[in-house]
Amino acid sequence: MTLSGPEALRSLDEALRDIRREEDEIAKRLARSAELATKIRETEGELFRQLAAVRLDPATQAEMAGQLSQAEARARNMLKQHANDLAATEEQLKDVDKAIAERGSERAELVSRAGRLEAELKALADEISVEAAKDPHYARKRQEAEELAHIAEESMRKTLQAEADREQKGRPYRDDPLFMYLWERSYGTKNYRANNLVIWLDGLVAGLVGYPEARPNFAMLNEIPLRLREHAERQAELAAAAQEEVTTLEKAAIDAGGGKPVREGLEQAEARIAEIDAEIIALEDQRDETAKSHRELAQGSDPAFAGAIAVLAEALGRGDIRTLLAEARVTRTAQDDTIVKQIDDARQRAQEEESETRDQKARLKTLAARRRELEDIQYEFKKSGFDNPRSSFREDRLVGDVLNEFLRGGISAANYWEQWRKSQNWTGGYDPGRQDGDEERRRESPWPGGFQWPDSSFGGGSGSRRSGGGFGGGWGRLPGTGGSGSGGFSRPRTGAAGARKHGGFKTGGGF
Repeated sequence: MTLSGPEALRSLDEALRDIRREEDEIAKRLARSAELATKIRETEGELFRQLAAVRLDPATQAEMAGQLSQAEARARNMLKQHANDLAATEEQLKDVDKAIAERGSERAELVSRAGRLEAELKALADEISVEAAKDPHYARKRQEAEELAHIAEESMRKTLQAEADREQKGRPYRDDPLFMYLWERSYGTKNYRANNLVIWLDGLVAGLVGYPEARPNFAMLNEIPLRLREHAERQAELAAAAQEEVTTLEKAAIDAGGGKPVREGLEQAEARIAEIDAEIIALEDQRDETAKSHRELAQGSDPAFAGAIAVLAEALGRGDIRTLLAEARVTRTAQDDTIVKQIDDARQRAQEEESETRDQKARLKTLAARRRELEDIQYEFKKSGFDNPRSSFREDRLVGDVLNEFLRGGISAANYWEQWRKSQNWTGGYDPGRQDGDEERRRESPWPGGFQWPDSSFGGGSGSRRSGGGFGGGWGRLPGTGGSGSGGFSRPRTGAAGARKHGGFKTGGGF
């Protein structure tokens, strides 16, 4: 059974909501455990007061009871602030969750609307493409853009090869400590500075490792990739400028054919989707920070709770109380034994609660890590345009058994994302990652010049589109070409919103 792009994204959203819900539930259980721990200590204090009443003279038991009561009163005041802080963070989490859900609903509606507008625009472009292709000015600009794009791609290919050579062929040089010593001192260049003795010693080292012959080769290995990358970036800028000219002509043709309202409506939807994606990331980051504070409060890691526990522990650990309990253990009276057993039971319950708390803390830590990984995957999913209605997935297990395996830690986030990538298809069987993709488009096109229908990428990223074909290269990049590889993820997790780059139905790359 296949999944559509929007259905798959909804499933990821639901999985994230489930994880967040379980995080909240565990945090609440931890908060109850922390509250229970203080009550157990208060119970222990009351039992010691009873034991003191049995074994101590009135003056001594009054002094001990008073000290215990004072400690409990101080602890209660501290715990009141802790409870207020805990309640406040829970409300903040609810507010952020509500905001995330609202943005998600708005985004889904916009994606659906953009899909309808895209279909309208395609139908109009099919009607006008034949006539537009006959325009010699457009044909020339289209050809220039394709040629420059090919040059830019070839330049980048050579650059990547040179950088790979630098890494591989340069390793023997970098692994030689004597060679690198001379290299870092700029030996053999005008920047080399040393006294006569060091010059003489460095000369011996240079002769030993063959530095005079090796240095030019290593320098070339480092220099060539830099020059090639500069050249490739210049070619990419030229290709982008040429594509922008083609885009302008294509938009003009669509507008002249009455498609301006549809085109502008699509662009507005794209822009708002991009804004929503940025807002969702900011809200998720805000939630992550709030959830962290909530976990700390629930676990009793905040100063208020820790202080309250310390006060109670200090009161119950006093020397006279330890002595009272020790003496009660060695004397055999029914009343003493009952109270001592109750104290032991209270301490046993406290240990069991502490053990349960450790397990819950470990589970909470695992959930937080899985949630962040799933947020990374969801980001790449949107960035790659996989939520486009024309996107589908062959494996519905990705939101079933495979998702559960990922959540259990059976597969890594990178592995799970790679399975999404491999399962993904586009309507009509077109795979934008294939080298013959442009030729396939030409065969399907009604336009003899090779009409290349736009591939809007819902939530698409800022990656550049591979140019090719005829009337347009897609509203924005080809879907799936700008996403993450099989390894790391690109979701930003800094607080600097200005540094984030998000997608939408990115336009500006032509039709």
